[in-house]
Amino acid sequence: MNNLKAALPKGRLLEKTAALLNGAGWGMDGYTKEARLYAMQSSSYPEFTGKMFHEKDIAVQVAAGNYDMGVCGLDWVNEYLTRHPNCDIVKAADFAYGYGTLYAAASAKSGFKNEEDLQAFIGNFRIASEYPSLAEGVAERLRLKLFSIYPLWGSADAYPPENAELAVIPAKNSQALAELGLLPVFTVLEYHACLIINKKSLQGKDLSALLQPLLKAAKDMAVEEKTLDKPVVSVQGRVWEEKGGELKMALPDGHQQPHVKRIFDAAGIEMINYPAVGERRPSSPVYNNTLFKLIRPQDMTFQVANGSFDIAITGRDWLIAHKLNFPNSPVRELLDLKYGWVRIVAAVHNDVPVETSEELAAYFRNKGVRICSEYTAVADDYASRMRFGNYRIIPTWGATEAFLPDDADVMVENTETGGTIKRNNLKIIETIFESTACIIANEASLKSPDKKAMIDDIVGRLKIALEKENEYKQN
Repeated sequence: MNNLKAALPKGRLLEKTAALLNGAGWGMDGYTKEARLYAMQSSSYPEFTGKMFHEKDIAVQVAAGNYDMGVCGLDWVNEYLTRHPNCDIVKAADFAYGYGTLYAAASAKSGFKNEEDLQAFIGNFRIASEYPSLAEGVAERLRLKLFSIYPLWGSADAYPPENAELAVIPAKNSQALAELGLLPVFTVLEYHACLIINKKSLQGKDLSALLQPLLKAAKDMAVEEKTLDKPVVSVQGRVWEEKGGELKMALPDGHQQPHVKRIFDAAGIEMINYPAVGERRPSSPVYNNTLFKLIRPQDMTFQVANGSFDIAITGRDWLIAHKLNFPNSPVRELLDLKYGWVRIVAAVHNDVPVETSEELAAYFRNKGVRICSEYTAVADDYASRMRFGNYRIIPTWGATEAFLPDDADVMVENTETGGTIKRNNLKIIETIFESTACIIANEASLKSPDKKAMIDDIVGRLKIALEKENEYKQN
C-alpha cells in the first residue's frame, strides 16, 4: 500500500460512514463527530491517511487526484459530473444509507402542479439551488427559453414564490417539503451515499486491501430504511402577496439570528417568529407592509443586487467579496451594525518558514501557490495585490483548514479568536481586513420615494439604538 488517501464526509453522513469504515477495519480512529482535527492516520495501515471535508468538496478533491477515494452523496457526485463529464471520477460502490431525493419544488401557492405548468410560464424563469449544474439540467429538461439560475449556499426553500419560481432542493420526502411550504413538481434525482475513486488511482494503485473489506462491510451493514414518499397532509409557510411599494428585507438565518433580534429589540422593532427554526418568513407589527425573509448571509449581496430584496443584513466580508466580483454592483452599505466582528486572514501551516505575506510571496515565487477559500474573490485580490505571480484559487464550502498543507498552501478565511487556526497547526501571516455586520440596500430601491422612506425609518431606528448602546458602554 503506497501512500493512499481517502476523503471522508463531515455532517449528515459522518456517523454511518464511520460505522462502515470501522466494520471494514480501516482503522480511522479519529473519524468521529467529536473530532477537532480534520486529518487522521490509519491505525491498521501505516501508509493510509484520511481527511474530513465538507461533503460538497469531496468529488472535487477525488477528481483532482488529491485523494484516491472518497465517500459522499450521489447528489454531489452528479452535480460535479454534470459540469465535468470527462473528469477522473469512477463511482465504485453504492451504500445503503444517506438516502434522499432532489426535487424540483414550487410554492404551494404558485399553481405549478406539473412540468406543463412550468413550461407555460411567460417571462424569466428563476431557479434557486445549491446545485446550479443540476438546476441548469432542469431548465434544459423544461426547454425554458428564458431562465436564471441562482446558485446558493443554502436555504433554497426560502426563495419560492417571491424570489424564484422553482427550487431544486434535497428532502427526505414530499411531506418534508410540505413542511417548508413547498410541493414537488418532479423528481430530479434519488441519491444515497457512495464510494468514488480517482480513475488514475484505480488503474495505477493496488486498492484491494482497502476495497475488499469495505465492500464486505457494506454488504453486511444494516440497510437504512428509506423514508418513503407520503401523501402531503398540509403545507406550512406564509406566502406574501405583493402589493406595489412594499419593502422586501432579507435577514440572516442560523447563528446570527439572536444578534439581529437583540438590536431589533433595542430599536423597538418587534419581530414575530424570529429567531426561528424552519420558519423563513417572520413578520413585524411595526412594519406590517414589509416582507421579511431568512436566507444565508453569503447569498444576500447577490440577491439585493438583482432586486430580489431591497435591503438586507449581512457581513461586510460578503459585501467586499461581492464588490470585488462586481465593481459596478448596485449594492450600497448603509450602516455598520457593530456586531459579528471577525478578521479575514491569510494563514499557512506552521512548517512553512514565513511570517508575513511578503515572505510568503518570496517563498512561493518560483513554485506556484495554491490558495483555498470560501472567499474566492478576496483570495484572488489578495494574491494579485501580493504579486504571487503563479497562483491558483481553490474554492471551498467550509472546513477550509482541512486543505492545508496537503491540498493548499495558503488559506484565506474568517476567524474570531484564531483558536481553530492554531488547533489545526496553522498560523496567521496577515489580517486582510476586519468585518462586522452591516445593512445593505439596492440603489434602485433608494431612488424609490416610498421604499426609501421605509428604509430610512429602519436604518434610523437601528442607528439610534446603536448610539444609545455606545453611550451606555462609555458610561
